[in-house]
Amino acid sequence: MNRIIAVIGMCGSGKTEAVKFFENNNFKKVYFGEVVIDELKARGLQVTEANERMVRESLRQEFGMGVMAIKSIDKIRNLVKTGNVVIESLYSWEEFKIVKKEFGEAFKLLNIYTTKSIRYDRLKTRPYRPLTAVESLSRDLSEIEKLDKGGPIAFADYTEINDSSLEDLNKNLFKYL
Repeated sequence: MNRIIAVIGMCGSGKTEAVKFFENNNFKKVYFGEVVIDELKARGLQVTEANERMVRESLRQEFGMGVMAIKSIDKIRNLVKTGNVVIESLYSWEEFKIVKKEFGEAFKLLNIYTTKSIRYDRLKTRPYRPLTAVESLSRDLSEIEKLDKGGPIAFADYTEINDSSLEDLNKNLFKYL
């Protein structure tokens, strides 16, 4: 049976690096954030943290908290037929429930945990969409309060501590293959 792993965690924890690890080990990626990026382009808006947040929240207000899963479920179904799948940017409890109902035990949550101070330092220096400490805090609060991100993190099947190097993270992720 092919597997589906959603890599979850707070911004700056190393989720994208973990997803790259799975992709490099033959998992096919489904990026829930692609729904938001596609909508930004359709609206003619620039890809910025503020615009992404606005579109994410408006899509969820219009279609419900499970909108990213609903709009991605067919892609997951097709990909899992021929291999393992890694999901990037599953945030809400509703998204989790939709994917879990569809795929049952084939679907697992992997939480990448990093302390807040390390996350904020990483976010300041990342090459794509860097965030100031104020922006990082704002994003954390928004994701917890408006996107229902805490549920999947609390309900994770696995948690990997990522307070060290990328090399250590990649070494530690092998146990999930």
